[in-house]
Amino acid sequence: MPAVAWVTLVAAALIIGLTAVALLRVIVHLRHVTHTLDAVIGGVESIADRTSTVPARLTSVNANLKPVREWAEGV
Repeated sequence: MPAVAWVTLVAAALIIGLTAVALLRVIVHLRHVTHTLDAVIGGVESIADRTSTVPARLTSVNANLKPVREWAEGV
């Protein structure tokens, strides 16, 4: 096999190897970002649950307190 062929094969192997290493580093970074985003999303969901609006039970509470409110307005 001529020397030019060997040089081409070595150059191709280096390019492919370095590209593979770079892609593996990108995968590791993206996994870290995914883990961080999952933690942030979990925190945001927790805050949203704790600060949610008053549930629909408020209408039944208002209905139960209506006689008291009418009595207080009449006094």
